[in-house]
Amino acid sequence: MAITLVNPEGLPTVDLYRQVSVATGTKLVFTAGQVAVDADGNTVGAGDYAAQAEQCYLNVATALAAAGATFADVAKLTAYVVDWTPDKMPALMEGIARAAAKLGVTSAPPFTGIGISALAGPDLLVEIEATAVVD
Repeated sequence: MAITLVNPEGLPTVDLYRQVSVATGTKLVFTAGQVAVDADGNTVGAGDYAAQAEQCYLNVATALAAAGATFADVAKLTAYVVDWTPDKMPALMEGIARAAAKLGVTSAPPFTGIGISALAGPDLLVEIEATAVVD
């Protein structure tokens, strides 16, 4: 496996992700930020952070699969969240947990959440991108 996830001593342990990802593979995969749209381009979960995070995560999985990768190969995830406040974290985590359960995903790569003012469409609340490394 090309990715080893680590929580080093001296840094806090976070349930959602590991603090460090060590990649040893040779093929890099970078996904575009995935928003909450279905295959037909329809917005999923307007006004619902959990539903949108779930759809984003599922879309990332589809993008990874197209490159021969899975979440087990993900070295880093970045999420952009419109009008971020800490009280939105439970909804974001709920959506990611639902998608992870659907996908059978247990990996927890390093994760960065960034609050922003807007995305490409007025009903879009979450965008997630991934960087993966494949053997």
